[in-house]
Amino acid sequence: MIAKSQKHWTGDVAQLLRVGEGFVLDDVDPSATPGYEENKAQAAEDLAAGALQLDEYQERLFAESRVGATRASVLLVLQAMDSAGKGGIVRHVVGSVDPQGVSITAFKKPTPEELEHDFLWRIAQRLPEPGVIGVFDRSHYEDVLIGRVRELASRDEIERRYGAINTFEKQVTDAGTRVVKVMLHISSDEQKARLGERLDRPDKHWKYNPGDVDERELWPAYMDAYQRVFDRTSTEHAPWHVVPANRKWYARLAVQHLLLEALEQIDPQWPAATFDVEAEKKRLAQT
Repeated sequence: MIAKSQKHWTGDVAQLLRVGEGFVLDDVDPSATPGYEENKAQAAEDLAAGALQLDEYQERLFAESRVGATRASVLLVLQAMDSAGKGGIVRHVVGSVDPQGVSITAFKKPTPEELEHDFLWRIAQRLPEPGVIGVFDRSHYEDVLIGRVRELASRDEIERRYGAINTFEKQVTDAGTRVVKVMLHISSDEQKARLGERLDRPDKHWKYNPGDVDERELWPAYMDAYQRVFDRTSTEHAPWHVVPANRKWYARLAVQHLLLEALEQIDPQWPAATFDVEAEKKRLAQT
């Protein structure tokens, strides 16, 4: 079934956003809207239509898992520079489905217990169960992004982690989880404007972190680290998608599209009744 929100897309959106051979992050315009030629107002309508389809797919997937008919799940990995819109994706895209079928993890600085294990240990603990859409708001990729930029690990260790990530994600996908990896790509100027808005609005002060300015000073190093991540970890079983995110409405619609496509590929179905429906109708009528 084609998702209702896809009617205004042109071309293969997943392919347009996918990191393939020869991909260069610097060539991506953060203000572009690949595959979508409509405006913000139309995007809002399409997002609402897509939300209905996403909700149905998620419920089907959850229902199948409850009767043991599937071990499939979906994992959305969200990476981005600060203020790129990860929270908006969680609220406006993932938030449109039944929360009982969603698992959201915002990975923070590792705890002392987590540091006693390999960096993927805590990630494995939070993988989605069958029938669930899991969301990683930041993820194991922090260990090869900030880990590289801030030199929290040696270069040899960073190199080891790329390979460990690829092996880990292959195991995850082989077990039945569709991995959707998204980098929300904003420009440095757009980030500056969004951080400025947080400072201008008292209701946004809680979202502002003075450390964000320190990280901005390392912007080129982070872009280089992201390019290396794409070069080393965009695989056939778990490819990266870079979503231009200067326009929040486009980023939300694009991520919704990627989730819908993942669920369409799984194609969850309503489980058949394990009882005689007509007989149960008669029994119910007699009560």
